Amino acid sequence: MSKYKKNKAAALKYNMEEDTAPVVIASGYGPMAEKIIDIAEQKGIPVFKDDSAASLLCMLDVGTNIPVELYEVVAAIYGKLMEASAKSRGNASPEKKGTPAGRKTPRSSLRDGLVSAGKKETMIDSTENE
Repeated sequence: MSKYKKNKAAALKYNMEEDTAPVVIASGYGPMAEKIIDIAEQKGIPVFKDDSAASLLCMLDVGTNIPVELYEVVAAIYGKLMEASAKSRGNASPEKKGTPAGRKTPRSSLRDGLVSAGKKETMIDSTENE
């Protein structure tokens, strides 16, 4: 196809009260991926670059829960987002007792790790060479 890089992106949401696992709320390639990323950035939703995760998540249908096989991948990404957030706030670790908004750590389980005031949205995107 093209020798230029092609973006791909997937957006996830998780609501502890409604969802059994994170749900794919958007995914796409090229211009669609760029639009998904733009919307996430405008809304202040964290964006994490991971080629493998983006590839796997883009294979899922929008509206479906992520499969059990991806729990660890998504939990690891969420953990990295929490660490980056804690560092930007000047906290050494997201596991500190004074963690903002009473957030739980991602270590115990996916459910515990993806809860932040009951709801969480995350963007995973990638740029890959064709």
